[in-house]
Amino acid sequence: MSTALAIASVTAVLKDLLNNGVVDHNLAPLVGDVKVTALSPDRIDVEDNNETSQLNLFLYQVSQNAGWRNVALPSRDSRGARVTNPPLALDLHYLLTAYGEKDLHTEILLGYGMQILHETPVLARDAIRRALSPLPQSPLEIGQLPPQMQALFESGLAEQVEQLKIIPQTISTEEISRLWTAFQARYRPSAVYQVSVVLIESRNGVVRSALPVRDRNIYAVPFRQPVIEQVQSRPDPSEQAKPDQPILHDHQLVLVGRGLRGEDTRVQIDGQEIVPAAADVEDARLAFQLPAGLLAGVKGVQVVHFRPMGTPLEPHRGVVSQAVAFVLRPHIETPPNVDSNPGSNADVRSGTVELTVLPEVGRDQRVLLLLNEIDQPAGQLPGAYSFQRTSPYQLFMPPLAPPETTGTVLIPFVDVKPGKYLVRLQVDGAESPLGTDPGGKYAEPFIEIV
Repeated sequence: MSTALAIASVTAVLKDLLNNGVVDHNLAPLVGDVKVTALSPDRIDVEDNNETSQLNLFLYQVSQNAGWRNVALPSRDSRGARVTNPPLALDLHYLLTAYGEKDLHTEILLGYGMQILHETPVLARDAIRRALSPLPQSPLEIGQLPPQMQALFESGLAEQVEQLKIIPQTISTEEISRLWTAFQARYRPSAVYQVSVVLIESRNGVVRSALPVRDRNIYAVPFRQPVIEQVQSRPDPSEQAKPDQPILHDHQLVLVGRGLRGEDTRVQIDGQEIVPAAADVEDARLAFQLPAGLLAGVKGVQVVHFRPMGTPLEPHRGVVSQAVAFVLRPHIETPPNVDSNPGSNADVRSGTVELTVLPEVGRDQRVLLLLNEIDQPAGQLPGAYSFQRTSPYQLFMPPLAPPETTGTVLIPFVDVKPGKYLVRLQVDGAESPLGTDPGGKYAEPFIEIV
């Protein structure tokens, strides 16, 4: 493969080809001295008094080669590491223009230039090496060459996989007009050519290549995707699961759907993998105990079917159900403790409420204490308050780092009127459930602020 110097090397080889052709055809008696250049048309002097016979080769466009565009993809794996080194495949578009000092000089030059390129449809590797090799081979004389020419010797153009082809192109009068307008130069007779394909490959960086495949195993299995239609829960395996029952940390989760049973059925929740007991896995129902360590909040559950494959056989991830969300709610384990002090005036109280909660609360979770007054005096509206948790570790100097999780939550309250209040804890939007009395009214947990 070639380096990034390949584009300039192609231009240099074509320029050398035209220059040698002009010399071999001995055009000096016909058009005088001829220069072969590779300049932009706006840089060529076309004043009547100064114009000389000249062939100019201008690279006016570079495009990606369609045939090589998708070779060796993808070039990086899922972690971003390079696994292949795909070449940058380019087509080069040239404009061959003739400039004449006198009548007919332009036509003569353009004719010979087109003949030279027509007789060389493919740039041979030896011709490329000769064009880019320094002559003579004296190190002293090589050092006198322009730096850009010295660099082209190492482009690797002659060693690339595919040989360079020179293809004449046809463009319309409108396209020619747009080109010369963009050049901001005076129009001269021109011919258009495409050189294909230049393959540029990076020589920097390490490519991580996988080992070749030694053995191949082919498995044909029916595609049967599990589908979760409903998420239910039950406090105990002996009880009936209910769809509208609050899901707590010690509950069993029951998934209702179709196609849930597979050869090796597993469940994934919040990055944790659970293997349910075989007796709890049916085609339309799957039950399992919630794993320890889950934090309260909205969670996603999926059923995954693994299949044994490989030599030796190992479980591989197969079809996966859709992700279904459920809310894991916190639960206040013991009656809350209240520390009540005078508030901003004689009618209100301030202090703290201490709660023991499961599952434990993460230090980055948003925690709110919700208070709703009950048994308020007749004719008065019940009071309702909400207070956000603050870290007690901020009281130390310097502040201490709080633990990752805690089962004890201390929440301050400010200016709450004395009374009896139902207590709820909201963790990342998931609220702790309330208990009811025999009459169906909310009754616990509660605190009394006096």
